Amino acid sequence: MSLIEVKLDEREVRKIYIQKLEEHIESYDKELLFWDSKDLVQQTRLCWDTIQKEFFHDPRFPKRKVGRKWIFPAKKTKEFLLTWLDEQG
Repeated sequence: MSLIEVKLDEREVRKIYIQKLEEHIESYDKELLFWDSKDLVQQTRLCWDTIQKEFFHDPRFPKRKVGRKWIFPAKKTKEFLLTWLDEQG
């Protein structure tokens, strides 16, 4: 009967664990509460003119103007965009 022996370098295991944890935290931090117009353009991959033409004025589209800047709640905006896209046929 053969016996398998596994040796682990605890420092290397800890290093990998910390690296993966940092990656997870970084991806979590990227989940923003609000988007601005630049984020909206980046997330949709649509230009600002197309956004305004296609759905910006839709009354269901969640938006607020704060000072001179448009703010979009990220979660509600994502939900709206998925619904809007489905409606496009």
